[in-house]
Formats: sequence, C-alpha cells, structure tokens
Amino acid sequence: MKLTIRLVIACACAAAWHAAAGAQSADRNDAIFLYRGADREQRLLERARGEGTVVVYTSLAPTESAPLARAFEERTGVKVQLWRAISEKLVQRALTEARARRYAFDVIETNGPEMEMMAREKLFAEFHSPHLADLPPSAVPPHRLWIPDRMNFFVVAYNTQKVRREELPRSYDGFTDPKWKGRIGIEATDAEWMATLVKLWGEQRGLAYFRKLAAMQPDVRKGHILLAELIGAGEIPVGLTVYNSNAESLKRKGAPIDWVPVEPVVARPQGIALGRNAPHPHAALAFADFVLSPAGQELLSSMGRVPVSTKVQTHMNKFNYTVVDPAIVLEEQEKWNRLWEGLFIQK
Repeated sequence: MKLTIRLVIACACAAAWHAAAGAQSADRNDAIFLYRGADREQRLLERARGEGTVVVYTSLAPTESAPLARAFEERTGVKVQLWRAISEKLVQRALTEARARRYAFDVIETNGPEMEMMAREKLFAEFHSPHLADLPPSAVPPHRLWIPDRMNFFVVAYNTQKVRREELPRSYDGFTDPKWKGRIGIEATDAEWMATLVKLWGEQRGLAYFRKLAAMQPDVRKGHILLAELIGAGEIPVGLTVYNSNAESLKRKGAPIDWVPVEPVVARPQGIALGRNAPHPHAALAFADFVLSPAGQELLSSMGRVPVSTKVQTHMNKFNYTVVDPAIVLEEQEKWNRLWEGLFIQK
C-alpha cells in the first residue's frame, strides 16, 4: 500500500513537474514568437543557427517538402528534420506526444481543419511574422494560432482528349444534365466542399442541387491525387472536386488534363503553426518566416502549389473564391459527413 501511495505521489509530482516545465517553455517561446524589435531578423537568424535544427511535421508531398527544406537550409544553415504523413496520422502523432508531454515538433504544416483541431488542443502558439501583412485577412483565423500558407482550390478538371473546354458548363448546375451521367467523378471525402456550397446557396437550393448530383451517380474515388490521375488517364472524363494544384502538376508533366475555376470556387486552406512548446523556437519561427515570405511562396508556386501571399502572382488563384471555414468544418462535421455519405457513398 505504501509503495502504491509513493508511486501515485511520484507520478503526480512528475506530471506536475512536466506541466510546469511545459508552461515555462511555452512562456519562453511566446516571448520569442511575438518579438517585434528592430533587430528581430538578425537576432532570429543568429539564435536559429545556434539551435541548429528545426523539426517539421507535414503532409506536404516529399517532392515539395524536401525542396522547401533544402532552400531553407541553404538560406539559414539550419538543418530541417522532416516527418511526413497524411494529415490524420500527423494529428494523431502530435496529440499522442502532447498527452505524453513529449515536445518533439517545432513546426506543423497540414490541412486547415486538422490545424484547427490541434489549435483547440492548445498545441500551437500565436506568432508574429512581417509576412503576415501580405496575406488576405479573410483567410487568417481570428485566433492566429495557425496561418494559411497555401490553398487547395476545388476546380473542375477534365481530360482534354475526352472533353472539349467549350463543352463544360459554366456553373455546377450544368453537370446535372443527363448528358454528363457516367462522365463525372468526385473525391470521396469532400463533404466540406458540399457544406460550403450549401451555405452559400442556402440550404433548400443547395441540398436540392446535391440530390440531383447524386442521381447522376458520379464516380467516387478516394484521394485527390488519384482522382486527378484518373482524369489524366481518361478513366474519368471530368472531375468536379479536383485540387487545381494536382491538375496543374500533371499538366506540366504532359498529361492530357486541364482545369477551369467554375464559380463559386471553394478554397481549402493549408496552414503552418509553431509548437507551443517547440524545442527549437527560433528555428521554428525562422522556418515559418521563410515559408510565408515571397521566396518561400514563389518556391511553392514553382512546384504547382497555390500560394496565399498577395506578393506572388500566379494564374492559379486569379479568380473569386470562398474559403472553407475550418472551425465550422469541425463543429458540423458529423452533420455534413452523414449527408455526404448518404448521397454519394452508401449507394
């Protein structure tokens, strides 16, 4: 009994010590992340080099995250340790480490809704960067615990050997014409695309549209990259929920695929955040600065990703769009997933 009591007390003391250490670390990091002195850039770079390493968790493809890491290393001399996984696994790892009070990551970069989820678990800290002024204010969450660094736009992509550009309807309503039955595809997890359009159109009109779309029996495939590849291969002539960055990437490689921004275009933000207890806080902030800078945004753009910065000009975002609200996605996830699955998955 005494041994058990001692163990309980020891565990409680250890937990209290870890919590206190975490709080001290977070307080120290806040001062670093929010510093705005005139010597900020020089001081940040010197101290980042002193830390020597930054640990980045990302869902960005290795073909893009690796060049981004190399460019940062060449610019700063700070080594980047990348850990890449799909967004769900990334969230799982980050939460598991946080609950064990193992503070391993400095930076996380992934999908907006997953970023919002981790922000609500208090994994992130607000940070200042001079490049925040270059971002559209409507895209930045009010709490500023994560910042959009790239966008995924839901566009209509088509196989140029199967469909002529002039054949494509100018609105989503046109794809409920019987002539498109058996010729269109959607991605299996895009309930948030539906939710955003329904909220724009109003529930009565929006749900009526999606019931008509479901009656067209679209080809449902899981994975945005896969959907784009199937369009490029001609297996699916037209996709309604293709990320334009995926279509553009295949187009640049010579695939017979192109895309059009059918309005209303829905934008899904991808974001970057700094760990509240980042072990390399100066290097973390320096990395975020680089990704959000014109140089980092130009590099993302050169790889076919859609930058958020207004300083970077690209045909990939020269149209009106509505940004998915990640907070609403989380709060209403069950409702929209149930509707989506009932319409398109459970046939």
